Amino acid sequence: MSQTTFEAVAEPARRRILDLLLAGERPVGALVTELMMSQPAVSRHLRVLRDAGLVTARTDAQRRLYRIEPGPFAALDGWLRPYRRMWAASLDALAEHLDTMTDDDLEEDFDDHR
Repeated sequence: MSQTTFEAVAEPARRRILDLLLAGERPVGALVTELMMSQPAVSRHLRVLRDAGLVTARTDAQRRLYRIEPGPFAALDGWLRPYRRMWAASLDALAEHLDTMTDDDLEEDFDDHR
């Protein structure tokens, strides 16, 4: 996994494009409409995603259809795995702590944070 992958997914508009492409391939025009962005802006974001290997395009008559390329996401998932384990352990500890609290403790904590 390259730094380009991180740079590509760091930008919120590109993450929104990826979210839309999860449902299946889409033409640029559909992305423009759904994102309410200009066509040149969407095209620039797609170029970054394509250069990072996160999406591919195919031509269908007069349209270019974009879709997610799963390979880089598998590498990203592999890199995130140890961090996920860390969060899971923290959430398990929180669940254990909450299990030891009484209803009165929970109400008191809630009142303290109002």
